[in-house]
Amino acid sequence: MSNRDRTRSTVLIDLAGTTRRDRRQRQRAARQLLADAEETRRDLARQEREQERDTSSHIDYLPAAGEPGPAALRSGLRLRLPAHQDTSAALRGLYPFLAEGGLGAEGIFVGQDLYSGASFVYDPWVLYQRGLITAPNLVLAGIVGSGKSALAKALYTRSIPFGRRVYVAADPKGEHTPIARLVGGQAIILGHGMNTRLNPLDEGTRPAGIDDTDWFAQVSARRRDLVGALCETVLGRPLSPVEHTAVDVALRQTVAETPVPILPMVVDRILQPHAAEDPRLAEDGRYVGHALRRLVGGDLAGLFDGPSTVSFDPTLPMVSLDLSRVTENSTLISILMTCSSAWMEAALMDPHGGQRWVVYDEAWRLMSHPSLLRRMDAQWRLSRHYGIANLLIFHKLSDLDNVGDQGSAMRSLASSLLANAETRIIYRQTADQLGITADALGLTETERALLPGLGTGQGLWRIREQSFIVQHQLHASELAAFDTTTRMIANSRKFTNPEA
Repeated sequence: MSNRDRTRSTVLIDLAGTTRRDRRQRQRAARQLLADAEETRRDLARQEREQERDTSSHIDYLPAAGEPGPAALRSGLRLRLPAHQDTSAALRGLYPFLAEGGLGAEGIFVGQDLYSGASFVYDPWVLYQRGLITAPNLVLAGIVGSGKSALAKALYTRSIPFGRRVYVAADPKGEHTPIARLVGGQAIILGHGMNTRLNPLDEGTRPAGIDDTDWFAQVSARRRDLVGALCETVLGRPLSPVEHTAVDVALRQTVAETPVPILPMVVDRILQPHAAEDPRLAEDGRYVGHALRRLVGGDLAGLFDGPSTVSFDPTLPMVSLDLSRVTENSTLISILMTCSSAWMEAALMDPHGGQRWVVYDEAWRLMSHPSLLRRMDAQWRLSRHYGIANLLIFHKLSDLDNVGDQGSAMRSLASSLLANAETRIIYRQTADQLGITADALGLTETERALLPGLGTGQGLWRIREQSFIVQHQLHASELAAFDTTTRMIANSRKFTNPEA
């Protein structure tokens, strides 16, 4: 046999050592296995269909005309009902078993949702983390006796065990003072005839992690802004450029002379600057110096003319500024608020200060002063950065008509505070306040109609686009601590219960 014939008779062998015939046999076997599996699947499916047909053929269905008999209500015609069309606002009330899903179970217990019957909880920090709100600021409005003060106290006291702190920036009636003492905090009471002194030029609380250069710059800027705000409050007008210069020079000279500057020293330097300075400074700062002199030697003396006898401790669970002894003097209230705001700003700027409530009771009174309104607006805009939740408390929203003139910058600032509060809590309102309240807070007609019928402790909660009617619930101990009607009830018991 030739070499060519031997080559043709040789069986080709693949790289794995198997012949081409073996590979073809394996492929045919694999195709046969797949075909057998598919046939088995089809047989099983066919058997299941046949079994379902057999089962359904033995089931008795109700005939289309109903069961036979005298009480079967049989009819020769099918019942046909016309389709009902309506708005979604009406249909959502007609549809059964429909209720608001709520805000979840994470937060501070408030009371009961009167529509769903479920527990209602609220926490601005939790809602912000969940993306339900973008600004942790609240507006609370309600007439006297509606229960709004008890709600505000419950919100911040129930937050304290969760590590939150409370700053009551202004307490014109002194009703937050016993609460501060009850939770282990501090109530700073200021007024004529008391030994309490408040130095507006104190450095304040130094935030952790700040170097000396930055701290000195912050303290200098805060003192300059504070003295300027005090001057504007007393003068009732903005400072001129030359008056700003007179204040800056006087502050620089006073800080250079003493480690603890006080307001009388600044007044002396404004009225009598150093000889090395421009001789016209005394004339430029004449009105400013006499305005500040009211705080150290005039009708406002006794509160700001010496070193501070109290300090702002940001580590306490609650700090309240009690203004109940100076409510008759609106200028003095504004000055006290300006000084306390400077105290708080240093604590609020501490990145390790934690989450805090900042409460403004009788907010309309504070917003009527331009310097305070600007400070409130700054804290409002930086609330997320500071980790604070601002709470403004009103009796009625028409009080904002006293904040500046219509179309003025002050009125615009006041309106922006309300507009940027994504949580609006409205307690009972009188009939003449419904339109003003609805317009100021952007309420719907349905929400507006609910306000006059709200009972004590019941409020309309508007959280962005969600609305709730909530019954606020208090523990017996809270009711005793939060009650603001003690004086009214104590004397009346003599007539209603002689044995008491």
